[in-house]
Amino acid sequence: MGTLANHPTALPLSQAARPILAADVGGTHARVALVAQGVDARAPVQVLCHHRYVGAEWPSLAAILHDFLGKHAASAPQGVERCAIAIAGFVLGDSVANSNLPWRVSLSEIRSTLGTDTLEVVNDFEAVAYASQFVDRTEATTILPGQPADPRSPVIVMGPGTGLGSAVLLPGAPHAQVLSTEAGQIALAPGDEVETGIWRILARSRPYVSYEAIISGPGLLNTYRAVCELRGGEPSLTTPDAVSAAGIAGSDDAARTALDVFCAVLGGFVGDLAMLYGARGGIFLAGGILPQMREFLLASRFGERFFNKGVMRPFLEQVPVWLVDHGHLGVVGAATLHPGARVGASH
Repeated sequence: MGTLANHPTALPLSQAARPILAADVGGTHARVALVAQGVDARAPVQVLCHHRYVGAEWPSLAAILHDFLGKHAASAPQGVERCAIAIAGFVLGDSVANSNLPWRVSLSEIRSTLGTDTLEVVNDFEAVAYASQFVDRTEATTILPGQPADPRSPVIVMGPGTGLGSAVLLPGAPHAQVLSTEAGQIALAPGDEVETGIWRILARSRPYVSYEAIISGPGLLNTYRAVCELRGGEPSLTTPDAVSAAGIAGSDDAARTALDVFCAVLGGFVGDLAMLYGARGGIFLAGGILPQMREFLLASRFGERFFNKGVMRPFLEQVPVWLVDHGHLGVVGAATLHPGARVGASH
């Protein structure tokens, strides 16, 4: 569901004989890989080996990276050229600020564990956005066809996981630039009476209700519990995966309603981002949740709410929306993101 196209800026392998240790770290999983750049400018980025870790099963990110290098030492006999980490949150001193991570991330601990000073840290969706320019769009799932993407216009990459990430790719020379955003923290705007009722329930337990409070794994569970309360019932499902599975199967009516609200709110939010950034280059939906509900999303109210923007509907009808499996995008983006390509980054 979406593959990496040829990398237009790859270095000859002789100039990068040692692989890059790259990681894409979210609130639930850490994807770690050894990445080698291609033989020439037309060759694809090569993921030599990779593994997905469950973050909560490990004491630290440094321990995960150390374990991975130990298991794949044969793929990097001369060590790694550098370490590049795409991670949810932002760098604040020696730490990464994100309450969704299962442990505190210490950059000095990672440098000491790996024995390197060459450590680059970027926002996870900043990395995915940069890697999106290498995706073969014909192999991604089309959610809304729009018109052919304008290669000169911004591209949005966003998606729900443990949190709600978003970044913008700005095409240009000599390389594209990436704007890292915290769009998931924008205030939630309910679209109907049911969503207004959910908002009121969510507002009881927090001073501020953002889109992430619904459009995320924990948000889907929040929504399901709120739907149960609105209907005077007791929730029986306890995890986002269970809510998603029951909603897709139609075995729990409250779960199905929660999933419908999730997709509708997502459509409205994505439409807002498309207008905000003038995203005629298209929108990639990524994250860890959406590929699991692909068929439900295609049949949902996503498109209805995406287009429901008054006089802006004709513009939005031009914007293509694709669903792409997160896969290796984060590690590829972390490994290839040019330092000068970051706009407004907090790293």
